Amino acid sequence: MLQIELNTGPEWQSEIDWQKRAEEAVNAALRVSPYGGLADRHFTLEVSIKLSDNDEVQQLNEAYRGKDKPTNVLSFPMVPHDLLGSLSNSDDGEILLGDIILAYDVCRDEAQEKSIPMQDHASHLLVHGVLHLLGYDHEQEADALVMEALEVKALEKLAIANPYVEQHI
Repeated sequence: MLQIELNTGPEWQSEIDWQKRAEEAVNAALRVSPYGGLADRHFTLEVSIKLSDNDEVQQLNEAYRGKDKPTNVLSFPMVPHDLLGSLSNSDDGEILLGDIILAYDVCRDEAQEKSIPMQDHASHLLVHGVLHLLGYDHEQEADALVMEALEVKALEKLAIANPYVEQHI
């Protein structure tokens, strides 16, 4: 069973059902990966998500990545990716896959620059964050192409356009 623990900061308060968006994004990202079956196992697979502000994300980015600036999304995996395929259970029946945090102002500004709805961009960033929890990265071009292809496939399940295609107006 998949469980999403969502903490929403005041900037994110709106008519958007962020809990539903988060659940859909996490599920879509899992399902396009080789680890899609984790959500169907006999334990609770938890992802903790915080929709926060630039200040908090900047502090975390500095502390954990040495970059003193806010970024759109940070992911903190709790399970080494080489152990994901062998997960079977835990003492209390729960496994925390990891934590994801988004910065409101960065997300809003990026969505505006791309002329896309904020909720679609946030869903994309959540998919991106989950893939990081699963061990994917984009440090090398070949790895980035694999990760982007998975993102596009997950976003397609959410009826969100490919963010990597240039839109010509």
